[in-house]
Amino acid sequence: MLFHLFYGALSEKIGFLRIFRYTSTRIIAAAITALILSFIVGPWFIEKLKSRQIGETIREDGPQTHKKKAGTPTMGGSLILFCLMVSTLLWCDLTNRFVWLALSVTVAFGAIGFADDYAKVAKKNKKGISGKLRLFLEFAIAGGAMAYLFYSDLMGPDVRLRLQLPFTNFYESGLELPAWAYCTFGAFVVVGTANAVNLTDGLDGLAIGPSIMNAGTFLILAYIAGVPTTLAVKGQEISIAQYLHVAHIGGVDELAVFCAALFGAGVGFLWYNTYPAQVFMGDVGALSLGGSIGMLAVLTKNELVLLIVGGLFVIEALSVIIQVGSFKTRGKRVFRMAPIHHHYELKGWEEPKIIVRFWLISLVLALIAIGTLKLR
Repeated sequence: MLFHLFYGALSEKIGFLRIFRYTSTRIIAAAITALILSFIVGPWFIEKLKSRQIGETIREDGPQTHKKKAGTPTMGGSLILFCLMVSTLLWCDLTNRFVWLALSVTVAFGAIGFADDYAKVAKKNKKGISGKLRLFLEFAIAGGAMAYLFYSDLMGPDVRLRLQLPFTNFYESGLELPAWAYCTFGAFVVVGTANAVNLTDGLDGLAIGPSIMNAGTFLILAYIAGVPTTLAVKGQEISIAQYLHVAHIGGVDELAVFCAALFGAGVGFLWYNTYPAQVFMGDVGALSLGGSIGMLAVLTKNELVLLIVGGLFVIEALSVIIQVGSFKTRGKRVFRMAPIHHHYELKGWEEPKIIVRFWLISLVLALIAIGTLKLR
């Protein structure tokens, strides 16, 4: 809204407001807006959760050290969603369909998480809504987004169904899939990421830290993929994306503003979620964050690069799959407890040590993902 106000009518009267036409300016504004909103609204929001006795229910089969966390306010992901939505609506170009697609999926996944959290709080039941119902709703939303992406003109035919293989030239080595296969794959990327982030959300700040790093990484990837700036190379004018051999998608650079808002909202939430947490994000936060990250990967054509930048989420999800598979087939557990962060808890690692070390792993993976831009 402010983008259209500043770059529209007011920019004709107040010349310096034209600076807001630049994506780079609005990236900074979106991050700061979301961060400040978190600091303003956060304390009031947490007190409201406490007054309504919206507290976390601890699993009976979880680590015994978590018993002390019972009653800590949950559903704090609503704060992330609120700050993300406000900042996005203020600073993004609201005629950009990439922004609306990413925001719609994020909010829809957040709504599923909210329903799940509400069922847990209202019924004091850690299971929440049915797992089958939740997966059905997630795939319905992700599938609808993929169908729109395929049938609309958001991406050119040479980009729409092609996968970027890390460390290779998109236009020479990209893997092209049939429409049905790509839509199915894209839906799995979004749903899988959402649930992987949800599995990671087991310690104070463990999920939000890597989510912030993912937001920052996709900010760079989205900006490079869509920025219209050209370079003169061997007498030809080519985009920065083409120079780096990645997919050039006109208009997707606006998602960098969305990523900045996500980054700012995440940092603001971490202020309250860091150990010992004043509030937990709950499914409303984990599913919306995962849904947004998965959608960003699809929209920027970095579905496979997500395996690197979101590697920590992949490890957490794989640990659960391995644990369940091993127990069902061999009757033995590979880890003391899954997801893997609980394994290290039971080995005697202090919670802050696990959190910071997992953050460092995520940071290294984010740097490697950015490095794929040059190693092609």
